[in-house]
Amino acid sequence: MLQLSQEMSGGSARLRVDVYGPDPVEYVLEDMNFLNYRLAAVNIEPEVTLAEPDIVWNQEGEKSISYDGQKMTFTGQWDAGPLQKVVVTMLALKMEAEGLHPFHSAAVNYKGKTLLFLGGESNHGKSMGQIEACRRGGLLVATETTVIDEDGVAVMGSEDVFLKKRAKGTERADKASPNKGVEKFFGSMPTWDNFEGPTNVDLVIVPAIDGNYDGTTTEMGDFEAGFQTLHSLQNYFLLNELLAIGHVMPMVDTEELRAKRADFVTKFVAPRKFYMIRAATPQVLMDEVDKVL
Repeated sequence: MLQLSQEMSGGSARLRVDVYGPDPVEYVLEDMNFLNYRLAAVNIEPEVTLAEPDIVWNQEGEKSISYDGQKMTFTGQWDAGPLQKVVVTMLALKMEAEGLHPFHSAAVNYKGKTLLFLGGESNHGKSMGQIEACRRGGLLVATETTVIDEDGVAVMGSEDVFLKKRAKGTERADKASPNKGVEKFFGSMPTWDNFEGPTNVDLVIVPAIDGNYDGTTTEMGDFEAGFQTLHSLQNYFLLNELLAIGHVMPMVDTEELRAKRADFVTKFVAPRKFYMIRAATPQVLMDEVDKVL
Protein backbone atom coordinates (compact mmCIF):
# COMPACT_ATOMS: atom_id res chain seq x y z
CA MET A 1 0.00 0.00 0.00
CA LEU A 2 1.28 3.49 -0.88
CA GLN A 3 1.76 5.26 2.46
CA LEU A 4 3.50 8.46 1.35
CA SER A 5 4.35 10.35 -1.82
CA GLN A 6 6.59 13.34 -1.17
CA GLU A 7 8.26 15.84 -3.47
CA MET A 8 11.53 17.62 -2.67
CA SER A 9 13.19 20.48 -4.52
CA GLY A 10 16.65 21.90 -5.00
CA GLY A 11 16.33 25.14 -6.95
CA SER A 12 14.22 24.35 -10.02
CA ALA A 13 14.88 20.59 -9.75
CA ARG A 14 12.19 18.29 -8.36
CA LEU A 15 12.45 14.79 -6.90
CA ARG A 16 9.56 12.49 -5.99
CA VAL A 17 9.85 9.76 -3.34
CA ASP A 18 7.13 7.12 -2.83
CA VAL A 19 7.03 4.91 0.27
CA TYR A 20 5.09 1.61 0.36
CA GLY A 21 4.45 -0.50 3.43
CA PRO A 22 1.91 -1.83 5.91
CA ASP A 23 1.98 1.17 8.27
CA PRO A 24 1.35 4.93 7.84
CA VAL A 25 4.46 7.08 7.18
CA GLU A 26 4.67 10.80 8.02
CA TYR A 27 7.90 11.68 6.22
CA VAL A 28 10.72 10.20 4.15
CA LEU A 29 13.44 11.78 6.31
CA GLU A 30 12.83 13.19 9.76
CA ASP A 31 15.97 15.36 9.70
CA MET A 32 16.64 17.56 6.64
CA ASN A 33 19.93 19.01 7.93
CA PHE A 34 22.07 16.58 5.94
CA LEU A 35 20.31 17.44 2.68
CA ASN A 36 20.63 21.18 3.26
CA TYR A 37 24.29 20.73 4.19
CA ARG A 38 25.03 18.73 1.05
CA LEU A 39 22.80 20.45 -1.52
CA ALA A 40 22.58 24.04 -0.20
CA ALA A 41 18.80 24.31 0.15
CA VAL A 42 16.35 21.42 -0.11
CA ASN A 43 12.65 22.03 0.44
CA ILE A 44 9.67 19.74 0.98
CA GLU A 45 7.07 20.84 -1.55
CA PRO A 46 3.43 21.18 -0.42
CA GLU A 47 2.15 19.23 -3.44
CA VAL A 48 3.38 16.39 -5.62
CA THR A 49 3.63 17.51 -9.25
CA LEU A 50 5.77 14.79 -10.85
CA ALA A 51 3.89 12.01 -12.62
CA GLU A 52 6.34 9.27 -11.63
CA PRO A 53 8.57 8.67 -8.59
CA ASP A 54 12.36 8.94 -8.77
CA ILE A 55 12.85 6.89 -5.60
CA VAL A 56 10.59 4.05 -4.43
CA TRP A 57 10.93 2.44 -1.02
CA ASN A 58 9.10 -0.85 -0.53
CA GLN A 59 9.53 -1.38 3.22
CA GLU A 60 8.61 -5.06 3.11
CA GLY A 61 10.77 -7.77 1.60
CA GLU A 62 14.43 -8.76 1.54
CA LYS A 63 16.83 -5.83 1.77
CA SER A 64 18.10 -4.65 -1.62
CA ILE A 65 18.65 -1.57 -3.76
CA SER A 66 18.58 -1.20 -7.54
CA TYR A 67 18.58 1.47 -10.26
CA ASP A 68 16.99 1.09 -13.70
CA GLY A 69 18.37 4.26 -15.25
CA GLN A 70 15.41 6.35 -14.12
CA LYS A 71 14.28 5.17 -10.71
CA MET A 72 16.07 4.04 -7.56
CA THR A 73 14.28 1.28 -5.64
CA PHE A 74 14.85 0.34 -2.00
CA THR A 75 13.37 -2.89 -0.66
CA GLY A 76 13.24 -3.88 3.00
CA GLN A 77 14.32 -2.00 6.10
CA TRP A 78 16.88 0.79 5.64
CA ASP A 79 18.43 3.30 8.04
CA ALA A 80 18.10 7.03 7.49
CA GLY A 81 21.74 7.45 6.42
CA PRO A 82 21.56 5.46 3.16
CA LEU A 83 18.21 7.08 2.34
CA GLN A 84 19.83 10.52 2.78
CA LYS A 85 22.71 9.61 0.50
CA VAL A 86 20.47 8.32 -2.27
CA VAL A 87 18.25 11.42 -2.09
CA VAL A 88 21.40 13.57 -2.44
CA THR A 89 22.59 11.59 -5.45
CA MET A 90 19.25 11.54 -7.24
CA LEU A 91 18.48 15.20 -6.55
CA ALA A 92 22.00 16.17 -7.67
CA LEU A 93 21.29 14.43 -10.99
CA LYS A 94 18.01 16.33 -11.29
CA MET A 95 19.77 19.61 -10.50
CA GLU A 96 22.45 18.90 -13.09
CA ALA A 97 19.73 18.36 -15.70
CA GLU A 98 18.44 21.85 -14.82
CA GLY A 99 21.89 23.37 -15.36
CA LEU A 100 22.64 23.59 -11.61
CA HIS A 101 25.95 22.06 -10.56
CA PRO A 102 26.66 21.34 -6.86
CA PHE A 103 30.36 21.90 -6.14
CA HIS A 104 32.00 20.41 -3.05
CA SER A 105 33.33 23.80 -2.03
CA ALA A 106 33.01 26.85 0.17
CA ALA A 107 32.68 30.37 -1.22
CA VAL A 108 33.21 33.88 0.12
CA ASN A 109 32.83 37.33 -1.36
CA TYR A 110 36.13 38.88 -0.25
CA LYS A 111 37.47 42.32 -1.19
CA GLY A 112 34.86 42.58 -3.92
CA LYS A 113 35.62 39.21 -5.53
CA THR A 114 33.96 35.84 -5.03
CA LEU A 115 36.47 33.16 -4.09
CA LEU A 116 35.66 29.47 -4.41
CA PHE A 117 37.57 27.24 -1.99
CA LEU A 118 37.40 23.99 -3.93
CA GLY A 119 37.36 20.69 -2.05
CA GLY A 120 38.77 18.94 -5.11
CA GLU A 121 40.52 15.60 -4.72
CA SER A 122 41.89 16.04 -1.20
CA ASN A 123 39.47 18.40 0.60
CA HIS A 124 42.07 19.83 2.98
CA GLY A 125 41.07 23.28 4.12
CA LYS A 126 38.04 24.69 2.32
CA SER A 127 36.06 25.28 5.54
CA MET A 128 38.98 26.75 7.47
CA GLY A 129 39.83 28.99 4.51
CA GLN A 130 36.22 30.16 4.35
CA ILE A 131 36.16 30.90 8.10
CA GLU A 132 39.39 32.92 7.94
CA ALA A 133 38.21 34.85 4.87
CA CYS A 134 34.98 35.73 6.68
CA ARG A 135 36.95 36.65 9.80
CA ARG A 136 38.81 39.18 7.64
CA GLY A 137 35.55 40.78 6.54
CA GLY A 138 34.38 38.49 3.76
CA LEU A 139 30.69 37.74 3.22
CA LEU A 140 29.60 34.11 3.23
CA VAL A 141 28.34 32.67 -0.05
CA ALA A 142 28.53 28.94 0.81
CA THR A 143 30.04 26.52 3.31
CA GLU A 144 29.99 22.84 2.25
CA THR A 145 28.30 23.17 -1.13
CA THR A 146 28.15 25.94 -3.74
CA VAL A 147 25.54 25.47 -6.48
CA ILE A 148 26.85 27.02 -9.70
CA ASP A 149 24.92 27.53 -12.93
CA GLU A 150 26.06 27.02 -16.53
CA ASP A 151 27.53 30.54 -16.64
CA GLY A 152 29.73 30.06 -13.58
CA VAL A 153 27.46 32.03 -11.25
CA ALA A 154 26.99 30.85 -7.67
CA VAL A 155 23.21 30.83 -7.24
CA MET A 156 22.83 28.93 -3.93
CA GLY A 157 25.01 27.94 -1.02
CA SER A 158 24.83 25.90 2.16
CA GLU A 159 24.99 27.86 5.40
CA ASP A 160 26.09 25.34 8.05
CA VAL A 161 29.89 25.15 8.29
CA PHE A 162 29.90 21.64 9.77
CA LEU A 163 27.58 18.65 9.93
CA LYS A 164 26.90 18.39 13.65
CA LYS A 165 24.89 15.15 13.64
CA ARG A 166 25.26 12.01 11.54
CA ALA A 167 22.40 9.57 10.97
CA LYS A 168 22.85 5.83 11.37
CA GLY A 169 24.52 4.55 8.25
CA THR A 170 26.76 7.61 7.86
CA GLU A 171 29.08 7.12 10.85
CA ARG A 172 32.67 8.28 10.27
CA ALA A 173 35.18 7.71 13.06
CA ASP A 174 37.94 8.87 10.68
CA LYS A 175 36.52 12.41 10.63
CA ALA A 176 38.07 14.54 13.37
CA SER A 177 35.74 16.77 15.36
CA PRO A 178 35.46 19.97 13.29
CA ASN A 179 35.21 22.09 16.41
CA LYS A 180 38.73 21.05 17.36
CA GLY A 181 40.07 22.71 14.22
CA VAL A 182 38.15 25.88 15.00
CA GLU A 183 39.49 25.90 18.55
CA LYS A 184 43.05 25.39 17.34
CA PHE A 185 43.04 28.06 14.64
CA PHE A 186 40.51 30.62 15.91
CA GLY A 187 39.83 30.00 19.60
CA SER A 188 36.09 30.27 18.98
CA MET A 189 33.92 30.43 15.88
CA PRO A 190 34.00 33.90 14.30
CA THR A 191 30.77 35.54 13.15
CA TRP A 192 30.02 36.95 9.71
CA ASP A 193 27.32 38.24 7.39
CA ASN A 194 25.92 36.50 4.32
CA PHE A 195 26.30 37.70 0.75
CA GLU A 196 22.89 38.30 -0.77
CA GLY A 197 22.04 37.22 -4.30
CA PRO A 198 23.86 35.37 -7.11
CA THR A 199 27.52 36.12 -7.70
CA ASN A 200 30.01 35.21 -10.41
CA VAL A 201 32.90 33.02 -9.29
CA ASP A 202 35.99 35.15 -9.89
CA LEU A 203 38.83 33.05 -8.48
CA VAL A 204 39.27 29.41 -7.43
CA ILE A 205 41.53 28.33 -4.59
CA VAL A 206 42.44 24.68 -4.00
CA PRO A 207 43.68 24.78 -0.39
CA ALA A 208 45.99 22.38 1.41
CA ILE A 209 46.32 23.23 5.10
CA ASP A 210 48.90 21.18 6.97
CA GLY A 211 51.09 22.23 9.88
CA ASN A 212 54.17 21.10 7.97
CA TYR A 213 53.64 23.31 4.92
CA ASP A 214 55.33 26.61 4.20
CA GLY A 215 53.05 29.11 2.50
CA THR A 216 53.31 28.50 -1.26
CA THR A 217 51.08 29.45 -4.17
CA THR A 218 51.10 27.73 -7.56
CA GLU A 219 48.92 28.73 -10.48
CA MET A 220 47.28 25.65 -11.95
CA GLY A 221 47.05 24.82 -15.63
CA ASP A 222 43.85 23.85 -17.43
CA PHE A 223 44.27 20.12 -16.85
CA GLU A 224 44.94 20.42 -13.12
CA ALA A 225 42.07 22.88 -12.72
CA GLY A 226 39.71 20.61 -14.64
CA PHE A 227 40.87 17.55 -12.70
CA GLN A 228 40.09 19.17 -9.34
CA THR A 229 36.79 20.61 -10.58
CA LEU A 230 35.56 17.24 -11.83
CA HIS A 231 36.42 15.66 -8.45
CA SER A 232 34.32 18.33 -6.78
CA LEU A 233 31.32 17.65 -9.04
CA GLN A 234 31.55 13.85 -8.87
CA ASN A 235 31.45 14.04 -5.06
CA TYR A 236 27.64 14.16 -5.12
CA PHE A 237 27.06 10.94 -7.03
CA LEU A 238 28.68 8.84 -4.27
CA LEU A 239 29.80 6.08 -6.61
CA ASN A 240 32.48 5.00 -4.12
CA GLU A 241 29.98 4.74 -1.25
CA LEU A 242 29.01 1.68 0.77
CA LEU A 243 25.37 2.23 1.68
CA ALA A 244 25.17 -0.75 4.04
CA ILE A 245 27.11 -3.95 4.53
CA GLY A 246 26.75 -5.86 1.27
CA HIS A 247 25.09 -2.97 -0.58
CA VAL A 248 26.89 -0.32 -2.64
CA MET A 249 25.53 2.81 -4.31
CA PRO A 250 24.16 1.70 -7.70
CA MET A 251 25.85 3.09 -10.81
CA VAL A 252 23.90 6.22 -11.72
CA ASP A 253 26.37 7.79 -14.14
CA THR A 254 26.36 7.39 -17.93
CA GLU A 255 28.77 8.23 -20.74
CA GLU A 256 26.38 10.95 -21.94
CA LEU A 257 26.23 12.60 -18.52
CA ARG A 258 30.00 12.37 -18.12
CA ALA A 259 30.56 13.98 -21.52
CA LYS A 260 28.22 16.86 -20.66
CA ARG A 261 29.96 17.27 -17.29
CA ALA A 262 33.34 17.38 -19.01
CA ASP A 263 32.05 20.11 -21.35
CA PHE A 264 30.82 22.13 -18.37
CA VAL A 265 34.18 21.72 -16.61
CA THR A 266 35.98 23.04 -19.71
CA LYS A 267 33.66 26.04 -19.85
CA PHE A 268 34.01 26.74 -16.13
CA VAL A 269 37.80 26.48 -16.07
CA ALA A 270 38.59 28.50 -19.21
CA PRO A 271 38.00 32.08 -17.95
CA ARG A 272 39.16 31.59 -14.34
CA LYS A 273 42.45 31.54 -12.48
CA PHE A 274 42.99 28.50 -10.25
CA TYR A 275 45.62 28.48 -7.51
CA MET A 276 46.91 25.64 -5.36
CA ILE A 277 47.84 27.16 -2.01
CA ARG A 278 49.68 25.21 0.67
CA ALA A 279 49.83 26.66 4.17
CA ALA A 280 50.35 25.67 7.79
CA THR A 281 47.29 27.61 8.99
CA PRO A 282 44.20 29.31 7.55
CA GLN A 283 45.82 32.64 8.40
CA VAL A 284 48.83 31.88 6.20
CA LEU A 285 46.49 30.56 3.49
CA MET A 286 44.65 33.90 3.36
CA ASP A 287 47.93 35.81 3.44
CA GLU A 288 48.79 33.95 0.22
CA VAL A 289 45.34 34.75 -1.21
CA ASP A 290 45.91 38.42 -0.45
CA LYS A 291 49.12 38.29 -2.50
CA VAL A 292 47.22 36.86 -5.47
CA LEU A 293 44.51 39.52 -5.18
